[in-house]
Amino acid sequence: MPTVSPSLRNVVFISKATPGDDEFALWLAPRLEAAGYTVYADIIRLEPGVRWRQELTNTLQSKAVKMLLCARDSTLSRNGVQEEIGIAEDLTRELKDPKFIIPLRLERYKKVFGIGELQFIDFTNGWANGLNQLLDALEKEKVPRDTSNIRISPNWEQYRQRNGVLIKNEPEPLTSNWLRVVEIPETIRYFSPKGAIDHASFAKACGKFRFHGQVHERGFFSFASLNDVNRELAHIASFEISHECDTLSFVRNGFPDKNIEAREASNFVKSIFRKAWEAWAINAGLLRIEYSKDAAFHITKDQAGIGQRIPWGVQGEKRSSMLRNIARKHVWSFGVTGIPSFWPYYHFKMKSRVLFSEVSGDEAGPVLQKKDAQHRLRRSVCKGWRNKQWHGRLRAFLELLVGDSAYITLPVGSHADIKLEAVPIFFTSPVTTDLPDIADDAAEEADDTTITGPTPNEEEDDE
Repeated sequence: MPTVSPSLRNVVFISKATPGDDEFALWLAPRLEAAGYTVYADIIRLEPGVRWRQELTNTLQSKAVKMLLCARDSTLSRNGVQEEIGIAEDLTRELKDPKFIIPLRLERYKKVFGIGELQFIDFTNGWANGLNQLLDALEKEKVPRDTSNIRISPNWEQYRQRNGVLIKNEPEPLTSNWLRVVEIPETIRYFSPKGAIDHASFAKACGKFRFHGQVHERGFFSFASLNDVNRELAHIASFEISHECDTLSFVRNGFPDKNIEAREASNFVKSIFRKAWEAWAINAGLLRIEYSKDAAFHITKDQAGIGQRIPWGVQGEKRSSMLRNIARKHVWSFGVTGIPSFWPYYHFKMKSRVLFSEVSGDEAGPVLQKKDAQHRLRRSVCKGWRNKQWHGRLRAFLELLVGDSAYITLPVGSHADIKLEAVPIFFTSPVTTDLPDIADDAAEEADDTTITGPTPNEEEDDE
């Protein structure tokens, strides 16, 4: 294998199957180029007469800085893709880059030797959502890009002429699942008990503290005031403020006085953010469901009836989406997991969930307890939902809970709040195609046709 200095590598290599992944690669590659990356995908780079396999191999071996692997069973079983995985595994060791291969999950796939434990970027909940995550990952990995000279490959137009796929040099709005954090408390405080305490009782009380805290050593961090703490935790001890710190500085730099590094400090604050979100969701009457890694909050009959359309959108552009309905003889309920993130700016990621319950009369009965049954139903019922439907359900979910307010307010003290925008962040891609979802409003919500899909023996992770 030729040896090339890592500093000379600048190509983002898309490993895919033809023709199964062509549509996805055709959508993804120009968007990566529009972000300043140099992209290689065989459908836009190879010209007639070129020894295509040799060119692919040389590009991967000598120029690739990352390999984006289209991940689904039909792709991973192809001999050519397996060969590219083998080359990429060698490069992973040679370049000492454990994240050289980045799987892009297009469907649930069986683990493949060598990549089974790699963290994937999930495109199954919408290509736009996956693109946002991928751009985040490439930025964090410091993959070279040049935003001063954006150039979309002219081979796209040649491919369009050969295959009838239209690439337009027009902006495309993309809906994210991010809620921007617009306000946080300026100061985070460390509270210490004035005397001896029972640590187990103290930790338990902090867990129930309505303004939330993060236990550390003999005390805890919180955005609450001293009066809040001593009023709420008087049965445990009398507390005093040992330290105060600017919140942004705490997350960015840690807290040397307590030997707390930046990563640990960031996790402390994220924990308080998450607790505040969950308290807000519980107060809104949502149903809390524990998944393997985190909790989600689902719509109940108190918020929306079965088959009820929930309006959303700005005046003059009103749409509607269902948040509960019956499919495959089960009741499904939409919900979300709120995940705080501080990069590239403070926001919450809204991870969409769908929960299935038995039917009891005209309403939902017990929640299905078998994980494999939930998986099969998600795979069969939700497979037919278009990206716009997922976005619409999220918008309807948020507007149902906040009403006319533009913000979600999470109290973390009697005079301290975390404030989120109630409308997801919108992004704009410099280019667009006719390939992504172009369903009209009626098609999005005709549940008797859209709640369809593959046979229910196919499964999908709920993570």
